[in-house]
Order: sequence, then C-alpha cells, then structure tokens
Amino acid sequence: MLPNVGRIVVDAEVDHRKGPRRRGEALESAILTATLAELVEVGYPGLTMERVAARARTGKATLYRRWSSRAELAVDACKLPGVSDVDPPDTGALRTDMIALLRSISAKLAGPLGDILRGLLAETGRDPELARLIRERFHTVGPSSVRVILERAVERGEVEHTMPTSRRATVATDLLRNEFLLFGAPVEDAVILDIVDDVYLPLILCPASDPSRESRR
Repeated sequence: MLPNVGRIVVDAEVDHRKGPRRRGEALESAILTATLAELVEVGYPGLTMERVAARARTGKATLYRRWSSRAELAVDACKLPGVSDVDPPDTGALRTDMIALLRSISAKLAGPLGDILRGLLAETGRDPELARLIRERFHTVGPSSVRVILERAVERGEVEHTMPTSRRATVATDLLRNEFLLFGAPVEDAVILDIVDDVYLPLILCPASDPSRESRR
C-alpha cells in the first residue's frame, strides 16, 4: 500500500479544513499524500486542485504556490519516498542484481502505484504537459537503480565503463514496463528471467563475462 493512502481514503468524509496548521515539509507531504489518495480514488481525470486542497486541509492557493498545474502535482506525488523508489540490490553479480531489481519493480507495480501509473500514461495522449513531465521526471521506477547496479558491474569487469550511460542500460526495465502495460502486474517470474537472460545480459555483458548459461535458474 502507498504510504498513508489507505488512511486518507478511509477519512475522506471528514471536514479536512479543520485541524492544526502545517508549514514547510509537513504541509508539502500532506498535499502529496492527499494527491496520491485522490489518484487512487478518482484517477487523473478526476484529480482537481480543489479536491486535493480539501483533502490536505489547506487552501487551493497554497497548492498553486508550489505547483503550477495538476500534472506537476501528480508527477511529484508519484516520486514520494516509499512510493516509486526501489533500492538497488547488491548481490555481488550483475545477473542476480537485475533479477532482484525487476522482481522488486514488479511487486511495486502490482500495488496502487501500478494503477496510478497506468492511469497517468493513458492520459498522456490528451495532456501534452503531463506527457512532457513524465518523460522529463518520471519514466518508470528503476532507471536510477540500474545505473548503480551497472556502475558496480563496471568495477567487477562485467560491463564496459560506458554502459551505465548508454541506451542499452535501461533495456531490461523498459521491457518490464512494456510487459506491465500490456499484461498487468505482477509480471511473471519466467518473463523476468527471460528478459535478463535472453535479452539484457547478451546485450550488455563484456564478451568474456556471460555467466547466465551456467547460473540460470
């Protein structure tokens, strides 16, 4: 479950304008958490600054001082700690790191985050600003973790030093995202193994470093 979303959804009928005043990070966190709850409850088409303000017990002007549009607000809400972030695993080998990472991402997408992302992506054709923000700020969970994993793989001699910044770096997470969009989540474990062993490792490993055939399981 996304952080505090369940509690906020349950409390939707109370008067959110009453309560202690908050400022700074506490207020911003309350607004972003309320935004996530709204995205779960009504989706992006039903998201309004008015509803978020009421849910966060603040004024609409407060939201507009921080976010110029609901698109900015929605994208920032998805970047809250604990929502879309995935810690890069460190198993000691590129193959097992990537399998663990894809499994973690799949588990995230199987929860409320997956429904939110699917809803946001469905609206990008009708909302150019939302499409731009997703491209710039929030493609899907995982790419930053992939870079950490690949930098470790460079130190072990598994991949070339240029790989962490190449287009090939995110092929595994791109394929996982496509599988999720087409078939939903969780992504089957057999699919994750196929992505890593049959596509990703042959694409990025140094020629002398291909442990997938010996260690596949």
